[in-house]
Amino acid sequence: MNLLNLLLLLSLLTVVLLYWQGKQRYAGWLGVMAYAIQLSVLIALWDKMPIASSFSITVLDNVLRWEMTGLGWFFAIITVGAALFSSWFTAGEWGAAQKDIRLQHVALAVNVLAMLILLSSGDFLSLFIGWELVSWASYLIMTHPGGKAADAAFRYLIYAMSGAMAILAGLILIYVQVGSLEYAVFWNALPNLSKSVLWALVLLLGGGFSVKMAIMPFHLWQADAYAETPGANAAFVSAIAARMGLFALALILLKPIGVDRLIGMEIPFTFLDAHGLLIWLAALTAIIPTYIALQQSDARLLLAWHGIGQGGLMLLGILIATPMGVAGGLMHVFNYATYQAALFLAVTAVMYRTGTTDLDRLGGLIVKMPLTYVAMLMGIIGLAGLPPMNGFVSKWLMYKALLDEEMPLLLIAASISTLGTILSVYKLIHNVFLGQLRKEHYEIKEAPWTMTVPMLALASIGFITGFMPGLVLELVDKAQIALGFAAVPHHLGGVIWPNGGLNMLWVTGIFLYGVGIGAIIFFLGNRRFITHQWDNYAGGHFLSSDIRYNYTHNFYPGVMRVIGPWFRGSIVHLEQGLTNLAQVLASVFHSFYRLSYTPFYLLVVTVFALAWMV
Repeated sequence: MNLLNLLLLLSLLTVVLLYWQGKQRYAGWLGVMAYAIQLSVLIALWDKMPIASSFSITVLDNVLRWEMTGLGWFFAIITVGAALFSSWFTAGEWGAAQKDIRLQHVALAVNVLAMLILLSSGDFLSLFIGWELVSWASYLIMTHPGGKAADAAFRYLIYAMSGAMAILAGLILIYVQVGSLEYAVFWNALPNLSKSVLWALVLLLGGGFSVKMAIMPFHLWQADAYAETPGANAAFVSAIAARMGLFALALILLKPIGVDRLIGMEIPFTFLDAHGLLIWLAALTAIIPTYIALQQSDARLLLAWHGIGQGGLMLLGILIATPMGVAGGLMHVFNYATYQAALFLAVTAVMYRTGTTDLDRLGGLIVKMPLTYVAMLMGIIGLAGLPPMNGFVSKWLMYKALLDEEMPLLLIAASISTLGTILSVYKLIHNVFLGQLRKEHYEIKEAPWTMTVPMLALASIGFITGFMPGLVLELVDKAQIALGFAAVPHHLGGVIWPNGGLNMLWVTGIFLYGVGIGAIIFFLGNRRFITHQWDNYAGGHFLSSDIRYNYTHNFYPGVMRVIGPWFRGSIVHLEQGLTNLAQVLASVFHSFYRLSYTPFYLLVVTVFALAWMV
């Protein structure tokens, strides 16, 4: 049994183990150990890729194979790592308080297994099977709490089924044109395919995979679905689930078809080509959901909308299609997973103690939950792309690639996205931890150590890989080479480039030097007098607990006056139209299923099967 077989077997056994022991208090620790073992197997694969599984299946003369390349391995490392920290978070008080904890554990393990099957797919048919397994596993992890979560998950399912049908149509087109579903056969036949066929493949496969990625205009399902996913599982799906779409887009569009062919596929009567269309959709996805996040009053929705925007930024980096741009996009996948998981876990800890994630009902929690505050502070610095956290490095790589490729408009778009991120993450930490502590929260305590340690560990990874980004770039090299791009020359502290490199050892050292000087001035200055927030006055009037002197609602009225009418006049109408269209299609399909009967379905399936074989 080789290591890939062992990895998939261990993942399957994890599902069985957690189903068997999922109700026990120690189930979370079993998950941590199981994912740690899987992670160790992945690390052992470091110098053994590509590695093929010895297991295969023949279906209608097509051999289903599984093979782990550097690209799939990179995403698998993030997947299993995110599962490990999510399981760790549920191993203590959080898990003990859940009524459906076994289902949460099993849903997480099923998602990891499905993602590993997808990431190790060795042909188009195994890719599609893995894709469908991931879609249904995602539905399971989202829907089981019921209520709003089930509604949001059903909306996701409509999008996922539509995307799957587009992908299936693309695969049928490949089989008709090429006569095989093998990757290598398709790649060799690409030069002989017409532009019309290539356009059909880009639209069908690109559109289908973009649904999972939540690229505009297929983004409406994700925020509610991820925000309503319970507890630590929300951290997992937000960290990595949507990135399965990025993996598939890179594998199918970027590697075989290539940017040169995409640039040659011009759109009539426009200044755009296929590459320009995709990269500007990525840029718009980086901007618009970010400013929708700015308007949210729920912490989970704010972070979930940012997840959509950051996904657009990742795709933008990869579509620059230079070694530095691809490195920045891939590195951002890793960096985003660390700080987004830490942020979702921090918000979950706040909800565990206060019972709410409503930003208008929180505030002042820094004095009660200082460790959770530190985790969120480090997380928002990473999300905003500021030093010394790792998010700064990956964004710097993408900005540098845009400058080198002379793409000023896309650079401006990425900068606008970052500005919106900075504004909204400050709103998040201010409304949760700063300002006035509400009277009903005066007696709460810090989250238990089983919850604070994993979120602080994730935040620490974000700092360490920001201070020493060469650690992550070693992982990125594997994926980049698998995509056919040269690795970016780098050292422990950053990258080496002829016209300007980056050394985070110096950047972080200067940053910490400034912080140290500030700390010295603070502690050697005048003596502080700590005054209780209710033993205070403003405007000559004494304040009491019934007076709210720190308001959080409508946090950026000036910004909202500028962008609000534009959102209401354009984006909201567009989104409402797409929502209505999805509802109409759902009603049609629902009526079809209600009015039809089983023999009819069997007849349809039989006809399609005979047509396929003939």
